Amino acid sequence: MDIFLQQVINGLTLGSVYAVVALGYTMVYGIIQLINFAHGEVVMIGAMVAFSVITTLAAAGLPPLALVLLGVACAMVVCMLVGYGVERLAYRPLRGAPRLAPLITAIGVSIILQHVAMLVWTRNVIAFPQIIKIELYTFGGATITNVQLAIVVLCVVIMAGLAGLVYRTRLGAAMRATAQNSKVAGLMGIDVNRVIAATFVIGAALGAVAGVMVGTYYGIAQYTMGSILGLKAFAAAVLGGIGNIPGAMVGGVLLGVVEALGAGYIGDLTDLCRYGWLASLLDERCAQGGHFILFGSNYQDVFAFVVLILVLVFRPSGLLGERVGDRA
Repeated sequence: MDIFLQQVINGLTLGSVYAVVALGYTMVYGIIQLINFAHGEVVMIGAMVAFSVITTLAAAGLPPLALVLLGVACAMVVCMLVGYGVERLAYRPLRGAPRLAPLITAIGVSIILQHVAMLVWTRNVIAFPQIIKIELYTFGGATITNVQLAIVVLCVVIMAGLAGLVYRTRLGAAMRATAQNSKVAGLMGIDVNRVIAATFVIGAALGAVAGVMVGTYYGIAQYTMGSILGLKAFAAAVLGGIGNIPGAMVGGVLLGVVEALGAGYIGDLTDLCRYGWLASLLDERCAQGGHFILFGSNYQDVFAFVVLILVLVFRPSGLLGERVGDRA
């Protein structure tokens, strides 16, 4: 039971980050039917900018909370500018083109942002400065750190704030109208270009926050970190129902929990195999060298894509359906 609780806590932390990143995917897709594969690289840029700001200001003796807030603020500003620039220069000219064109462009933008980040921050793994003192809280045999707790709480606040923005404000109403039918929304006086640009900017800001979370939680960042994170967040959006904001939240949390439980329990099973407990029940390779370790914690990425494949096969619309799936 202790292992189960611990893996659930780890999964909730990881799933909260997936959910925040998935919101950027699902907002853009819900409005313009585009999978913005460059979103993962926006998350990466947020982590890198925060690292640079925190490292530069750490020598000034500022309090840890002030350093983190300044890092997050600067990362959000830079990512919002990147998101607006990408939408304005790369996606807007192709809005009426066949769907394959913006998809290929999204992949190209992703590669460009990766290499720009490599030129600026080098290809080396960057270690985040440990400015926050880690505190442990134990309950029910499981342990949660203050960083994990802050990530989960912040993600809940972000999700609630975004839901309030989309469903309780004029901009949110314009977003929903544009998602329903952009041409009719334009005829009713809504500036469609402005709404779409605002969607990219908001998604980029969320990506910046998620990047800082990942960098703070794992303590490292690299110019390639956005690729696998973006793909997992995309899997989370598909799991919940891409185009559906509550679905992105549910999908992210579920994916994180499934990944943590799979890595924990199957990893333990294969460790038993390696030490000979289950060698008699498995093949000769397992008994000789423990090569059966296929789905341990080092292979936790497999679970995200297994879930994605299963969802696409058995429920393509996702757990909560797709809000814009029936649009002509």
